[in-house]
Amino acid sequence: MHLAVHSDGLGVELITLGVLFVLAYGLGRLGKRIGLPAIPIYMIVGLIASPNFEWIPFLNFQPGDVELIAVFGLIFLLFSLGLEFDTEEFFGNAKRLLISGGTRIAINMGTGFVFGWLVGWGAREALIIAGMTAMSSSAIITKLLIELRRLANQETPTILGIAVVEDVFIAVYLAIVSVVLSGETEVWPIVVQLATAFAFLIAMFVIARFGGRLISRLVGTRDDELFTIAFFGLALGFGGLGEVLGVSDAIGAFLIGLVLGATRHKARIEALTLPLRDVFAAFFFLNFGLALDPSTFGEVVAPVAVAVVMTLVVNTAGGQLIAWLNGLTAAQGLNVSTMLHNRGEFTLILATLAAAAGLDPRLTPFAGLYVLSMAIIGPVLAVNSERLGSLGPTARRARRVDAERDREFALAELAMAGGVDDDEPAMEIAAGEFPTPQPTTDDETTPQRERDPEY
Repeated sequence: MHLAVHSDGLGVELITLGVLFVLAYGLGRLGKRIGLPAIPIYMIVGLIASPNFEWIPFLNFQPGDVELIAVFGLIFLLFSLGLEFDTEEFFGNAKRLLISGGTRIAINMGTGFVFGWLVGWGAREALIIAGMTAMSSSAIITKLLIELRRLANQETPTILGIAVVEDVFIAVYLAIVSVVLSGETEVWPIVVQLATAFAFLIAMFVIARFGGRLISRLVGTRDDELFTIAFFGLALGFGGLGEVLGVSDAIGAFLIGLVLGATRHKARIEALTLPLRDVFAAFFFLNFGLALDPSTFGEVVAPVAVAVVMTLVVNTAGGQLIAWLNGLTAAQGLNVSTMLHNRGEFTLILATLAAAAGLDPRLTPFAGLYVLSMAIIGPVLAVNSERLGSLGPTARRARRVDAERDREFALAELAMAGGVDDDEPAMEIAAGEFPTPQPTTDDETTPQRERDPEY
C-alpha cells in the first residue's frame, strides 16, 4: 500500500516535471523569435512552478526533488566551460588578452565591490555581488555571436579573448570565494586552504598544458557509450574532489574539463557533452527559479535597478576602452560592450554557493532579478548594436571617408577609361553618383597613326 502511494506521488511529480519542460519548450520557441536566450525562460518556468508562487497551484514543485540533478547541471556548465577553454589561444596571445581582459575585470570587480559594500549586506556579500555583476555569460555570448552571424567580425576575437581571460579569473575567484565562504577566521587554516586551492589550480593547468597526449591515451576508446561514462564520471569525481579540497565542486569540474579539452578527443567530448549539458543545465536554471520567492523581490528591486544601470554604463565605457586598446572603431567597441553585457550562469552559480554558505538570503532574489533583467536587456542591445553604432559621429565620419574614397576610385576608373573630359560624368561623381565606365571600342583606343593612312 505504501509503495502504491509512493508510486502515485512519483507519477504526479513526473507529470508536473514533464509539463514544465514542455512549457519551457513552448516559451523557448517564442523567446527565440525575439532573440531571448534560454536561461531566463527556464528561470521563469521554475518561478511559475515555485511553491512560493501560488497562481497555478497544480504546477507546484519542490526544489529538493530535483536538487541532485541541478547539481549535475552546475557541474556540467563548468565542465563545458573548461572544455571550451583554448589554452593555445590564451598562451599564444597572453599579453594582449591579459591587458584587455584584465583591465575590464579590474574595473568591473572594483565598481561591483564598491556597489556591494554600499548596499550594506556585509563584506562577504559585497565580494559575491562584485562577482555577480562583473562576469559575463560565455554561453549567451557564444550563442549570440553564432545567431547574429558575427563570428567573422573584426571585434569578435577580442570578445572571445576577453571571455577566455574571464574563464581563468573565474577559476581563481572561485578558489578565493570558497575559502571566504568557509567562515574560517584563523590565519593558518586560511593560508592552508588557499595554498591547497592554488596548488590544485596550478597542477591542473600544467597537466592541461603539457599532458594532453598522456591523458588522450588514458581516456581513449572507440565505444561512445563507454567514452561518455568515462568523462561523465571524471566530471562528477573531480567536482567532488574540488569540494573536498575546499575549492568547490564547480571549479573541480572546470579544471577536469580544461584537462580533457587539451586532448585530441576534445571535439568528440564536446559533441557528446552538449545534450547532457543542455538538459542538466535546464534543471539547474529551473531549480533556481523554484527557489525564488516573488514576495522577496520588493526589497531588492532598488539594488537590482542600480546594478543594471551600473552594469550598462561601466560596460559601455569599458567597451570603448577595449576598442582603443585593440585598435577598433567606436562602433566595434559598442558591439564588444553589448555582447559582454550579458549575465547568466555564473551569477546564479555564485548565488547558489552563497545560499549554501548561509549568506544574506536577499542575494538569491537579487541574483534572480538581475539575471532576468540582463539576460533580456543584453541580447536586445546586442541585436541592435550595429544599428546604434551607425548613428554615432565616428561612424558618420567613417561613412563620409568611405564615400570620398568611392568617388576617388570612380574618378580613377573614368580617367583610365578616358571619360574625365566629359562634364556630365564629373557632375554625377560630385553628386555621389558613380556612372559605370563604358567599354571603349577599338577605334577609340587605336592610335591616330594606325587609323589615319594620311597621317
